Amino acid sequence: MALSTPALIRRTEDESMTATEEVGLMRVIVHPAYGAPEVLEIREVERPDVTADGVLVRVRAAAVNPADWYGIAGRPWVARPLMGFRRPKSPDVGADVAGTVEAVGRDVTGIRPGDEVFGRSQTFGEVVCMAEDRVAPKPSSSTFEQAAAVPVAGLTALQGLRDHGRLQSGQRVLVNGGSGGVGTFAVQIAKALGAEVTAVCSTDKVDLLRSLGADHVVDYTREDFTRSGERYDLVLDVAGSRSWRDVRRVLEPRATFVIIGGPKENRLLGPMRHIAGVKLASIGSRRKVVFFVAKIVRQDLDVLRELLESGAVTPVVDRRYELAEVAEAFRYLGEGHARGKIVIEL
Repeated sequence: MALSTPALIRRTEDESMTATEEVGLMRVIVHPAYGAPEVLEIREVERPDVTADGVLVRVRAAAVNPADWYGIAGRPWVARPLMGFRRPKSPDVGADVAGTVEAVGRDVTGIRPGDEVFGRSQTFGEVVCMAEDRVAPKPSSSTFEQAAAVPVAGLTALQGLRDHGRLQSGQRVLVNGGSGGVGTFAVQIAKALGAEVTAVCSTDKVDLLRSLGADHVVDYTREDFTRSGERYDLVLDVAGSRSWRDVRRVLEPRATFVIIGGPKENRLLGPMRHIAGVKLASIGSRRKVVFFVAKIVRQDLDVLRELLESGAVTPVVDRRYELAEVAEAFRYLGEGHARGKIVIEL
């Protein structure tokens, strides 16, 4: 069932929902081929069984991420040996999720049926089985939609600032690409860690970043932050829009430059072209350049939960879509203009 006719899909789903649940089936999103979001399909499959160390979750909301977009597109091509050359080795699409626990495995101790949780799943379905260390109690102050927006983007921001940027209270931080999923979390987490935060964004998102607590906001359509004369102890580069030659002008002599992403237009290398270029150009510099991929760990999900419950961090949800509109959600994600996160409501 392709996703190019949402109205028809919604009608079919509504009519068959009860029967599907009665026979132990569920709906799941898959991509049997590479391409534009239109390759996505809704399929009915058997509900997963709970594993010994697993948590079976009825999903209430999910969120899309750039990593999911790359997997659907089959890009960059250099990653095809891992993903599958001509077609995906696995048709599954991963997603951040939030929902209610239906069952737990015999080895699970910290979570019980009925608990509300959030975490990272490897499949995009109505019911998912997640390893216990990839799921945590949902923040009590957050809706399911807000909680689903947190895992990958929130962990990337937290680990980029705290672990790889070694951020200390009182330091000056610049977030290039402050209005997207990772950026909106990074601005708030950096403030919570005691930093003076400058965020870079386009004109229509300046007010959003000010409302999130940024001390300074640079509109890149009107000002070049690399020629401002300001210097920073840490730059978190989400946008990947500037070269090493440009960025080093704003770095303190012992500063850290943490790369989160880069332009995706290059089909062969994708963002790796930018990342590799910066790493090579920075060889010999006293400034530290880091690229990393966030780790989904329970301990850091708990840190994010505490930040949300304290009010220090609030997820920014730009748009909400229904399950049958997942292709539309990924199209919007691919445009690169989202304010915060894009959420799927189940």
